This record gives sequence, C-alpha cells and structure tokens, in this order.
Amino acid sequence: MTRRAWLLAAAVVVLAALAGVAVAYAAAERDDGSGPGAAAPVAGPKDAAVPTPDVAALVAGVPARDVAKLPPARVGDGVLPQSNRWYSGLVFGDQPVFAQPLSFQLTGPGFTLGLPQPVASAKTVAAPHVVALTVDVGAAGYAVTAADPVAVTIALLDDDGEVLGHVALAEGSPVVTFTAARDVTVRTDGALSATPDGPATARGDVGGATWALRAPSFDGGTTALADGEVAGWYALPQDATSASERALADAAQHPVQGVDVTYGVDAQTARTTLTYRTSGGAGAYVLAPHQRTGDQPERDGCGLGEYASVGGPLELCAGSRLTAFAPTVRPSVVPDLTAASAQERDAILTALVDDVAATPPFPSDTYFGAKALFRAATLVVLGEQLGAPDEVADLRTRTVDALREWTQPEGCVERDARCFVYDPDARSVIGLTPAFGSDELNDHHFHYGYLLAAAGLLASDDAALADELAPVMDLLAADVAAATPSDELPQLRAFDPYSGHSWASGTSPFADGNNQESSSEAVNAWNGLGLWAQASGQDALVTQATWLASTESAAARTYWTAPEPVPGFDHEIVSLVWGGKRDYATWFSPEPSAILGIQLLPMGPAQAALATGVDPQRIRDAVTEAGPDGTATTFGGYLLAYLALAGEDDAREAWDRLLAIPAGAVDDGTSRAALLAFVAGLDG
Repeated sequence: MTRRAWLLAAAVVVLAALAGVAVAYAAAERDDGSGPGAAAPVAGPKDAAVPTPDVAALVAGVPARDVAKLPPARVGDGVLPQSNRWYSGLVFGDQPVFAQPLSFQLTGPGFTLGLPQPVASAKTVAAPHVVALTVDVGAAGYAVTAADPVAVTIALLDDDGEVLGHVALAEGSPVVTFTAARDVTVRTDGALSATPDGPATARGDVGGATWALRAPSFDGGTTALADGEVAGWYALPQDATSASERALADAAQHPVQGVDVTYGVDAQTARTTLTYRTSGGAGAYVLAPHQRTGDQPERDGCGLGEYASVGGPLELCAGSRLTAFAPTVRPSVVPDLTAASAQERDAILTALVDDVAATPPFPSDTYFGAKALFRAATLVVLGEQLGAPDEVADLRTRTVDALREWTQPEGCVERDARCFVYDPDARSVIGLTPAFGSDELNDHHFHYGYLLAAAGLLASDDAALADELAPVMDLLAADVAAATPSDELPQLRAFDPYSGHSWASGTSPFADGNNQESSSEAVNAWNGLGLWAQASGQDALVTQATWLASTESAAARTYWTAPEPVPGFDHEIVSLVWGGKRDYATWFSPEPSAILGIQLLPMGPAQAALATGVDPQRIRDAVTEAGPDGTATTFGGYLLAYLALAGEDDAREAWDRLLAIPAGAVDDGTSRAALLAFVAGLDG
C-alpha cells in the first residue's frame, strides 16, 4: 500500500458480471515499428522474450488459504481482482481514479469526469477530481469486464444485472467512451451545447477548460444510442488546434479495448512500447513527463497541445503507439571494490566485522524479516569479495538456513510465520506473518524484492541452492511481476507501464488515487528480481527485470528525487506520489531525514542510478534540506551515501562522516560496511 497506511479501512463493495481480455505482453513487434497500430518507425532495442513460468504449478506447490483482508472486487467472470492498479479504487470501492489527463469516478447511474488542475502549497501539489461532466445512463451497478495494467473496461448494469453498455478508459488516453449494448439514452450534464459544425457533436466551457462530446446526436443534453453505437467525451488541451480537435474527436469514436505492452533492452537503453488497441485503429495519447525527458525518439503526430497534470505537462499526440526510452539499469550485486584503496578496504572490513557481530536474530514478518535477510546477504558477499570468507561464514550459514525456511513450500502447514500461502480469492501469494497490510496486498514488491535479492546474492555461485529455493522464489517473482496474465495471478501486479513506476496500495481506498512512497525500494525490488533471475539461470527474466529497474529508476528521478520545480512547492523532493497529488511527507514520520531517506534505502549499487542526469547541486540541496548532520538520524547513513553521488569532494566528505557513525546506528535495511562500500565503489 502505501506502506504505513494499512490501518485505514477500505469501503466494502459488491460484485457482478462478465468476461476478460487477452493482453499480449512482449508480443512480437517488428523492429521497423510496423506492428499493430504503428504510427511511425521507432528505433531501439529488439523486443524481449516473455518469461513463461508454469504459474499454475508454482501456485499448487504452496498451501491454499483465505487470508487476504480485501473488500469484494467488482469484477466479472474471468477477471482477476485488479490490485495495485491506478484504477483499483473503482475495483474495490467508489473512489476517483486518475487516467491522465482525465479523472473519472463511477457514481449513481453513471460516472463523472474531470480535468485535474494542479494547485501547489508548501508541502503538496494537489490535482483532485473536480467534476466537470456528469454522465447518466440509468445504471444500477457495474462490473469490470476487461482489465490490464494500463486499460480497464467497465460494464454498466441495469436493475436486473443486464449490461447497458461498456465504459472504456486507459492511462494516457485523453478520451472516455461508452459503447451501448442495447438502445440507451445517455444524459450529459455540464453546460455542453450542440455544435452542428466541427468534429464534435457538442462542446462547452466548464471550469476553465473546453469539453466536447462526439456521438450520433445531442439534443438538450441527451444522446440516443443504439446497440454498438459510441459516445466519447474529452477535454481539449491548452493551445488546442484544429488538428488536435480532429484527433480527439476521431479517438472518441474508437474505444480503447486494451493496451499491449512490449519492451526491449540493450546496453544503453530500455524501451517501453504501449499499443492502444482500439475498435477502428484511430487513437490519441498523451506523453507523460518521464516519457519526454532524456534521449527520446522522434514521434510523428505529437505537439498537439498540452494538459496540466500533477506530475507535469502532458503532450497530446495522434496515434495508437507510444514508445519511450530510459537509461539501462542492469542488476547490481554489491559495490565493486576493485578500485578501492587498501586503506578503504581495511576500513570496510573493520566495519563489516562489527556489523556481522551486531546482526540480531532475523524478524519473522515479510517486511522486516526480508529486509534483514537482504542486509545479511549483502554483508556475506561483501566479506567474501574482501577476501574474508571466514568472518562471514557463520552469517552465510544463518542466512541460507533462514532462506530455506522461508522457501519451504509446505512451511505454512507447520507454522504461522516465515512461509507463504496462495489466496485463491485474492489471487495473490501472501506471507505469514504479514506486515504493513501485505495481507491487503500492499507493498508486495517491496517485501518480496528483498527476499529475491537475498536469494540471488547467496545463490549466485550455488546452483544447487538456487534449485532448492526456486519453487517459492519463482512464485514470489510471479506474484509481483508476472509478464503475462494467468488464471492464478494478474499481469505485472505492482508495475504500471504507462506511469513508469509501481503502485503500492492493494485496494487504493483513497480519493487521491493509488500511491507509492519508497521509489527506491521499488527499484530494489526489480534489482532483486534480476539478481534472482541471474542466479537461477532465467535469461528472459533478467531482461524483464532490467526493463523494470530501468523504467522505475527514470520515473523515480522524474517524480520523486529530482522533479521539475513547481512554483509554490517549497521542497527539493517529493516523497509520496499519488494519482492526484504529490506530497512532501511520509506515512510514518514528518522528519526531513525520513522524507528523503525513504527514497534512498537500501542505497545499494542499483540506487546509484538516482544520480543519472541529475544536477549534482540538486543532490547537495536535498541532503541539506533533509538535515545537515548525517550522523544524527537513523536515515543519516543513506543521506551521506546519496551525497557521495554529487562528486568526488562530496564522496570524500561522505566517507569521513560515515566513518564517524557508531556501529549499529544505521537503518536496519543496510549496514555501515555496505554504505562505506557504496561510497568506495563509486569509482569501481
């Protein structure tokens, strides 16, 4: 979830009706860009192979048990409960959702639409759902009938549970459509007037924006639709042109039926391609800020105007294929100390011996227990790299034994902690004992990422251990990042391919949409996935994990650690990113050191990507804002390691100040030895 929001209650809701949609993931897309819906050739890495584990067999290997604490999901037959989505608030409740650029809320006999307009204060940039249009189709209920990580289709139902029609919306799509399943009268309230000339059927100014409807008719606010006919609503962007109006009006008659995701990775770039499958091929999309920064491809059909959003301006494009690149971030083990001086290596080894001695018993819950295993595994591999295997031999044995316990397939038959079950109603793998609402499907990628990383580190040169751990570790990997949907697990539970980052809340019971706090732990999750994939010999999963880590790292810089300045917002970073809000805050502490620190832990080599393309002064300013004395707080070690990314002088300062931190006085996700190694390894 929202990591510490697990105490918040979710609204209880009801379910209903129908079918699903097949979504191709990493499907064949020719290098010339001429796959489905292509607008123009796009250069970039070749598409990756799809990791295809036998999910049914993995699930069958652990006990089945109803342990999840979820409200009923409003989904139809064949549609899995869609947790951790940008739209989970409508699956499990009645909350607004933020499709970018539009906001949407199911309500009463239909739905409402808004065009969020960001307003900044000292600690928050808020862009809530403010109703601009209200659409009434006479519905009495609804059910999600098709869903993927980017798009969702909702059946609106009459009093008898029969389908009136289907609403289609998708992230990045500037239109919302309703397709009638029988003769239906649709009423649109919101100051629209018929427009006999032009591409729209009706239009009007509402709340400072121009809204429009494309439909077969519009008479006094009502539209008569026959079976199969479509009504589509949209807002015009700032500086709209006739070309943007035509593109939007065309897209409003071609509902998004789903979004196919393909990806590719090479030495420099990771590519994401989203293909919006529409009923007739015509489409429109908006580019988010992280899709516009850095070395991006030339795109035909763009430059049609901009919408404001909580994350920054969105650029309107005509077409149905969106491609974006991010710098490649490959799986990272521990810092490379080959270039470290003898003095640095001695200091790290001295700290390591103290840290090993100070290692407490491992906790039993899925967050702190997993985090402790990652810390221990990192110390073990560091010690062996430093040529001191004897100093870490006992810790290796302890940690491997703990991993074996966590990965006993039938472990939950014997105990109520350090084991996993499969919940067939929630369609999720849940660890006992849960933490921070992981039994509400919150934070699974954070928790399981630490376990995957620990297993990947310790099994990297031990094929027999990898084989032993594989059944449960592969199941955890599939729970958070299954490349394709199955009957047992959803596709990419945690990761949002349009937004470029993960969502942490399982059910998203919030008016501001879903959210994520620790972007760095999300990067750590995909790095852990990559380490496990390497140790277990799964090349396709290595590529997928690299794509996930690369894309999440770029989004972390864009929206969390190095966002574009917003007038009125007084801070260097954002620590809570929502669908409709950005906060300088955490779920657990108001301290500035925690607000930055939660974006840095565990500050391993994968977090070095936080500095890619970032002005070093921004790093210094963020550390200064978080607290000048990095030795005084629990998160101080992370702040000093982050400071080291700003340059050589900063790294020397960070090294000296890290040496002054008492042993055991750093966060439980790392160790002083690991932080010293991070700084020393920056030149490695």
